[in-house]
Amino acid sequence: MVSEELAARLTGAETPAAVFDRLIEQLSADKSWHLLFDALLAKAKLELGLPVLRPTSFEDVPAKDRAAFEKSYAVAARQVGEGLLAQKDVAGAFPYFQAIRDLEPVARAIKASPIPQTWSEESQALVQIALYQKAAPDRGVEMMLKMQGTCSTITALDQVFAELTSADRSRCAILMVRTLHKDLLANLAREVQQRLPLGMPPKTIREAITGRDWLFADANYHIDVSHLHSVVRFARSIMHSPADLALARDLAEYGAMLDPQLQYSAEPPFDDYYTAHQRYFGVLVEATPETDLAWFQKKLDAEPDAPDRALIAYVMVDLLARLKRTQEAIPLAKAHLLGVDPQFLSAFAELCRDAGDWDTLAEVAKEQDDPVLLAAALSATRG
Repeated sequence: MVSEELAARLTGAETPAAVFDRLIEQLSADKSWHLLFDALLAKAKLELGLPVLRPTSFEDVPAKDRAAFEKSYAVAARQVGEGLLAQKDVAGAFPYFQAIRDLEPVARAIKASPIPQTWSEESQALVQIALYQKAAPDRGVEMMLKMQGTCSTITALDQVFAELTSADRSRCAILMVRTLHKDLLANLAREVQQRLPLGMPPKTIREAITGRDWLFADANYHIDVSHLHSVVRFARSIMHSPADLALARDLAEYGAMLDPQLQYSAEPPFDDYYTAHQRYFGVLVEATPETDLAWFQKKLDAEPDAPDRALIAYVMVDLLARLKRTQEAIPLAKAHLLGVDPQFLSAFAELCRDAGDWDTLAEVAKEQDDPVLLAAALSATRG
């Protein structure tokens, strides 16, 4: 119920604008943020000469006033969202920043807040915003790992992974790789110490497993193999972090030692899953990646099935692009991908742009009957 004091203040206002000014002043003082949002937009509509009974609706805003009202809407949403964030109410603030398509303040607030100790409605809401709504996916993964463990985190991340930006995928993958690597190394070290109590504990996975086939006897394993499979897959998204790619290669090296029944296959070129991933990460971390690239080329040359050749070629093109060897990627993409996937043309255009190979792009544009792309390629050579 509206207090008598507030009702009296509003009643005493002499103009319509003064009524809302007094209301806005009181709601701001009371930190009644959601009501303040409505009041601010009602005032904005009043100033535009529009009806105020539905303050947040755009339906009664004519085209000539839409830009002005959109500006007022954004200002009000930011003001209210910031007020809620100041009170640590991330869930309350999120819809306002989502409405104006600016999640950065929410991301900063989530990252600045300590990770909750227990799984509760409040912590679930934070994970929903951070991970599923993509405000701060890596922080969402951190929260899930601490409160729900690896299994639930993998399930959650799998649901959104393809929708994340490449930078967010990389950050999330790094967290998963570091976590699983740490757990696996601890488990291996424990078993090695039990078998060889006088030896020094291994410091790396490679050190732990080298020359110790007995670790894998009788289909033995030291980490959930489905978790290993998923995290190694996530790791292909790691960018600009050779140290973490090296950790991922360690995981793949361990996986390749497992009993074959514990090694799950995938689409080419990852049908021999862990061996292929060792090669993949090797391309990205070795100073001279030629041997590992040649492994993929041999696999491509031996593959009789055209769709599978395209899958292998796609991985090779991706690797070459990441190595900044786009001139080598272009003929590979042209030969194996353009005819299989029409949607690949835009990615091919970017390869040509990065390589400065506008002649090839112009040639392909003519072959693909794309005059706009042809014009874009020709214009790039006329500057």
